[in-house]
Amino acid sequence: MKNSSASDIAIIGLGVMGKSLTLNLLENSFRVSGYDANEATKNRAAQAIAGEGYFAQRYQDCSDLKALMDSLNTPRILALSVPAGKIVDQVIDQLLAHGLQADDIVIDTGNSLWTDSIERTELYRGRCKFFTTAVSGGEQGARFGPSLMASGDADVWQRVMPMWHAIAAKIDPQGQALPALAQGEPCAAYIGPAGSGHFVKMVHNGIEYADMQLICEAYQLLKDIGGLTSAEIGRVFARWNDGVLNSYLIEISADILQQTDPASGKPLVEMIRDKAGQKGTGLWTATHAMESGCPAPTIVQAVISRASSAQATLRQSLASLYPAASRSQDSSEAFVNAVHDALYCAKICAYAQGFSLMALTARAQNWSLNFAEIARIWRGGCIVRAAFLQSIAVAFDRQPSLDNLLSDDFFRTEINQRQTQWRFVASQICQQAVSAPATLSALSYFDAMTEAVSSANLLQAQRDYFGAHSYQRIDQAEEKSYHFNWSDAQRTETKLG
Repeated sequence: MKNSSASDIAIIGLGVMGKSLTLNLLENSFRVSGYDANEATKNRAAQAIAGEGYFAQRYQDCSDLKALMDSLNTPRILALSVPAGKIVDQVIDQLLAHGLQADDIVIDTGNSLWTDSIERTELYRGRCKFFTTAVSGGEQGARFGPSLMASGDADVWQRVMPMWHAIAAKIDPQGQALPALAQGEPCAAYIGPAGSGHFVKMVHNGIEYADMQLICEAYQLLKDIGGLTSAEIGRVFARWNDGVLNSYLIEISADILQQTDPASGKPLVEMIRDKAGQKGTGLWTATHAMESGCPAPTIVQAVISRASSAQATLRQSLASLYPAASRSQDSSEAFVNAVHDALYCAKICAYAQGFSLMALTARAQNWSLNFAEIARIWRGGCIVRAAFLQSIAVAFDRQPSLDNLLSDDFFRTEINQRQTQWRFVASQICQQAVSAPATLSALSYFDAMTEAVSSANLLQAQRDYFGAHSYQRIDQAEEKSYHFNWSDAQRTETKLG
């Protein structure tokens, strides 16, 4: 029987994300117990919750894990908001030592590697119900409505679904984000078996890397070739946000570019050192794409670009060795519109790469991923939230087994209408020596994926020449392979099977 004074859920780890999730749960009328091994962090969270007033009475600040366990309704639900890695296992082992039961639910809400989630599901089977929920949206998303990607035991999802639906971001039927506590379609979904939720979140972050890099390159083009000031570019981005590029990332970029530094009076963005950090999930996506043989060059290039930015001293040294390019400025509306179209086309290709990677891995893992639903839950709460995702959801509604977004009629029309502009911008990137590798990689991806006959026939001949790796003939069945005796005087071909 449920105890009305006991908590519905425990949050372990009360840093930025854990504290924000706790406040979100409390505001949605759930009773929450909180604990953090760091006393200062725990106290800061308790003070923040107390400062909210009207829902603070639903919170229990627990001094240790035993008190936390005792404060919960049974079977217990405990969510871990701790860093990925060994600490997840350490906390679960401590919970087991304090009486965690086989029917208690432990939810990993951190950025764990998806393969680790699969291993943990097996490791803790029979000792507790291990479940995962990837959380996207950062601090503000966690506080006022994140995008939630859950995976694991489907029966556990039924237990936690009402809670997750309540705290998730909400969208209206047109895909527009709604304010916190509003009624609407929740951006939370059961993705599938163990590991699938964290995998989808990983790919989300890879797409996020690409989207951010492409926006930064558009900024660079408008600055270096367009000659626009940061504030002018911010106003251009704000205008773009009213159209097909409407997104959280364009919105915040417009705001950033129009901010003035109080100390210097210069644009704030120009006072920020050009060294970008990364926490690893984008790298995981790039690595997995290469290991699985799925072409995702724009995601990979976005990771490389962050690594290049970190080598600021070397970049500055090399810059002094080469004369600066002579650039002819073009601040015309035509050039601004061309950059807009190039950004939009490149963005389509970046998302195509991410969804293709999810489809390839789903087949390998025997997952049945609902790509339309994934696109829908990304429309609110998460970092890549954008009106554009509505079109992706509709594309997969039309064709659930769509092999690539480039195959969809809507996106084919969108690119065909803008392809000339995209190629013009690519030519300007090369001719005027502006670094925009993600934009170029997206165009190369498009050309590679729409090229009926590639140069790989020569590549395969090279492999057969030096390594006898064999090849297939275009006039024979694909399962038949051949080796050419390149060094034999007779130059004969041998059928291998």
